[in-house]
Amino acid sequence: MPRPTTASAALFERARAVTPGGVNSPVRAFNAVGGTPRFIRSAAGAWITDADGNEYVDLICSWGPMLLGHAHPEVQARVAEAVARGTSYGAPTEPEVELAEEIVARTPVERVRFVSSGTEATMSAIRLARGFTGRDVVVKFAGCYHGHVDSLLASAGSGLATFAVPGTPGVPASSTELTLVLPYNDRAAVEKVFAEYPDRIACLITEAAPGNMGVVPPEPGFNHFLAETCVRNGALFVSDEVMTGFRASKLGQWGLDGAVEGWRPDLVTFGKVMGGGFPAAAFGGRADVMSRLAPEGPVYQAGTLSGNPIATTAGLATLRLATDEVYAHIGAAADTIRAAASEALTAAGVTHVVQATGTMFSIFFTAGDGGRVRDFEDASTTDSSAYAAFFHAMLDAGVYLPPSAYEAWFLSAAHDDRAVQAVLDALPGAARAAAAAQA
Repeated sequence: MPRPTTASAALFERARAVTPGGVNSPVRAFNAVGGTPRFIRSAAGAWITDADGNEYVDLICSWGPMLLGHAHPEVQARVAEAVARGTSYGAPTEPEVELAEEIVARTPVERVRFVSSGTEATMSAIRLARGFTGRDVVVKFAGCYHGHVDSLLASAGSGLATFAVPGTPGVPASSTELTLVLPYNDRAAVEKVFAEYPDRIACLITEAAPGNMGVVPPEPGFNHFLAETCVRNGALFVSDEVMTGFRASKLGQWGLDGAVEGWRPDLVTFGKVMGGGFPAAAFGGRADVMSRLAPEGPVYQAGTLSGNPIATTAGLATLRLATDEVYAHIGAAADTIRAAASEALTAAGVTHVVQATGTMFSIFFTAGDGGRVRDFEDASTTDSSAYAAFFHAMLDAGVYLPPSAYEAWFLSAAHDDRAVQAVLDALPGAARAAAAAQA
């Protein structure tokens, strides 16, 4: 049955008086699913508690960062020690060096530069790619989100490469006119665009495994193909692992493909897990490319709070605690929930596709293309009304899902048998609610 939302509703009303839409990031407003957004008061382990005192199993995990669960005692202790020493100095610190060493040791990058958000990371990587190559055109894929960078907030209307148009008011056409948008997982479109714009493409950027249109994994060998295509054409391959980095696997999505297939991207962007729940991100890559950054090179990038000692301490503690056993536990719990969700939806007669990469997964309320969702066009056929009904039934049963049909689901090391069982118990009723909406 519906849970009380009086306190959340009151906070939302206050927030709307002082903040556009009442939220500081659009998806939090519940516009895609309807209803009152829950204002969270506290969190511990796999559970979050809202302003009305309702408890929920959390399947968002702050959109990925809480790999170990909320308020992990060891991470909290390290952060408390760091806060006691001061919160920001505007000067280099040891934790940022240690975190950089940890990232370089785990990933395909040779050097790394810290920033404060994923958007800042992708913006800086694009600037660096243009500065390094001396070229101006950027290639991206429809459905891949790389933050609210003007040049990357673009969409395309067909499978053929066209110069993109802005995807939001406030972005002038001049900001996106050098961005080309292609359908995801389409090799022919990639080959065509490189043939049509020789010597002009600075870089191709892609989510290592898209999670912002729901989880749409790269088809086998697709990222390898992209890397090789960029090499042949003198462009840089930028792999956006802001979401998948240290989340899809211990080595991110690259650990599932590049590390196995023997290739490396030229630049990689990171965020989420590497900040341990704090606003932190990074970009890194080949040493010769990264050496073009100021103060070593001419490409300028700076940030007062970049490498913040509290954020880097939290990120370092999280990565050091993210053992093989942690990933095995999250993967097993995710597999259990994913299978149970598909079984419940099938039993209720709900058309759906479940897709995953590593520990991340999502459910599409569509038949897709032959039982799979391979690009943004396929993802766009999902039944948003069915998802909204499913979402609210799960919420009423005490499970907090992403308030959008186009997002990934995340678990943590803290999702124990009790938390997983709570999700399993909620699924049959939510599947029936989705079936009613789909009918």
